Amino acid sequence: MVVPDRMVAVEEAYDDLLRRTLSKIDGDLARLIYLASTRDYNTGKYHHDGLAARFQEENAGQALELAHREIFYRIAASSLQELVDQVAIYVSSSRQGREEVLQVWQKLEPYRVALPVDVNLAVAQLFVSNIKLALAILRQRYRREELEPSRS
Repeated sequence: MVVPDRMVAVEEAYDDLLRRTLSKIDGDLARLIYLASTRDYNTGKYHHDGLAARFQEENAGQALELAHREIFYRIAASSLQELVDQVAIYVSSSRQGREEVLQVWQKLEPYRVALPVDVNLAVAQLFVSNIKLALAILRQRYRREELEPSRS
């Protein structure tokens, strides 16, 4: 079977994205947030200057979209414990205090913009619900940690 040049270019851009950019970001949730940030909210098109310069705009955009979907579905399929761990990694990498990040995430729900376009509605609802649970679990865990030293 002959693979069209276009598919090869997208695959090369995808591999480059994984190797040069995403491998340097800790955790799938942080990768998901990063990939969502490369998408224009008005058009749904993805853009990454470095990738576009190397592989052309359209190929780069398709590679970003592919990676975004793949990571989203991987997170959506993860267990609640794995998701709590991903949220903990994301929160700990923030420059803000973990309580502040958790509070803002619970209030504003910025993770909703991380959903890929045309994602399965049931999977999107499951993702949002599980993120809410993970945030609540993590917040409770952090509160317990704060109280334990004072009990000694």
